[in-house]
Amino acid sequence: MRRLSSSRSAATVVLVLLAGCSDQSMTVQPKYTTYRPSSLWRDGASARPLPDHTVARGDLLRDEAAATPPPVDAALLARGRERFDIYCSPCHGLGGHGDGMAVQRGFPPPPNFDSPRLRAAPARHFFDVVTHGYGVMYSYAARVEPQDRWAIVAYIRALQASAATPLAEAPEAREELP
Repeated sequence: MRRLSSSRSAATVVLVLLAGCSDQSMTVQPKYTTYRPSSLWRDGASARPLPDHTVARGDLLRDEAAATPPPVDAALLARGRERFDIYCSPCHGLGGHGDGMAVQRGFPPPPNFDSPRLRAAPARHFFDVVTHGYGVMYSYAARVEPQDRWAIVAYIRALQASAATPLAEAPEAREELP
C-alpha cells in the first residue's frame, strides 16, 4: 500500500513539473495590434475606423464648459486660488509675479501677470494658454478641467486687481498686514 501511495505521489510531482514546462504566456497568443494588416476584415486592416460624427463620451459637455466662462463669485475665486496654488504657483509664484520655486531652481521665468500686456489681455487668452500651453509652458488640458481653468482665470484677474489697488482703497487689508 505504501509503495502504491509513493508511486502516485511521484507521478503527481512529475505531472506538475511537466505542466510547468509548457509556455502558457499571454505574450505568445495570436492577436492583432493597431495598424497591422489582418485577414479578418475585407480592407485588410486590424483596427476599425470610427463611424462618422463619433464624439467621445463627455466631450460635448467639456466643449460647452470651455466655451462659456461661468459667473464670478466667491466660490469660483476660492476654487481658482486652490487650483492656481497647485498648478500655477510653482512657476508663477503665489502672487503671479513669475518668481515661483521652479524659477528659483533655474527654470525660465514666466511673465508677471501684473505686466501691462497681460492686464490688457482678454480672459480667453489665459484660458487658451492654460489649455494649449505657451512657450516653455506645456498644456494643462489633460490635467485641469475647463471649469477649473476658468476658475484659475478668475483668480488671475483677482490677483491683477489686487496688485493695482492702493492700500487706502482696501482698509480691511490694513488689518491683515503686520
